Amino acid sequence: MAKTKVLISVTTYPLPSRSYDELVCTAGFLEDGSWIRIYPVPLSFLKDLKKNVGFKKYTWIEIDLKVRTDDFRPESHSPNSYDIKILDKIDTKNYWRRRKEICLKNIYTNKAKFIDDSKSPTNVSLVTFKPSQITRFEYEADDAEWKNEWKELRKQTDLFAEIESDPEKLIPKVPYKFYYTFEDDQGVSSRLMIEDWEIFQLYWNCLKDSNEDEKIALAKVEEKYFNQFTKEHDIYLFLGTTMQWHRRRATNPFVIIGVFYPKLEKQLSLNL
Repeated sequence: MAKTKVLISVTTYPLPSRSYDELVCTAGFLEDGSWIRIYPVPLSFLKDLKKNVGFKKYTWIEIDLKVRTDDFRPESHSPNSYDIKILDKIDTKNYWRRRKEICLKNIYTNKAKFIDDSKSPTNVSLVTFKPSQITRFEYEADDAEWKNEWKELRKQTDLFAEIESDPEKLIPKVPYKFYYTFEDDQGVSSRLMIEDWEIFQLYWNCLKDSNEDEKIALAKVEEKYFNQFTKEHDIYLFLGTTMQWHRRRATNPFVIIGVFYPKLEKQLSLNL
């Protein structure tokens, strides 16, 4: 059977839930620039890919997929097997030009538009959004440990069957939630949680570099995601719905599953 070519662009931090096959969700783009969601992807498999072939985001892969019949969101697929072929890795040269050619083919600038498209019958659940401005970055204290019921679910799920070590030690709980507040092209404001693995890993890296000082680590995360990004980068947000809130038809079922942040292109001044 022909495999599907996907540019992997998003990996969310594994968050326990009763539907634990969504603990790890990856998403990316087809060659025509349309979104696709792939789950479940075992953590052990992702770690092996990174270790053995240096797999990173913005890598083209070929994978045998099938449409999920238990998920009404049209982008959702699951692997028939994890026999994945690694293809071209897309670099960041020339202000992310090659990445932009795929990832920015379909851009929303209006909140009402993507909310409307998320409703039945289209049920769009993955979008690329260009905010007119990002007005705030926030973090809030969260539980330091996974809930006991979630720990048991994690131990029971076969997603961790190939992992010899304690899964709680493999994926530690980040004791903070991160948010962006931003405006659309009509000045309508939204505040959404950021669930991209990248920001949580940044927190752990900053914590290590700060001798386990959480206050300093959080300041470093804010420095990058707000001060640096808003001044030096051209920011796009990858938004995705959670199946629970999308099914409930929440007012806004989206969260931020990725940040696309090429450097701002320098404009050459003209000598008149």
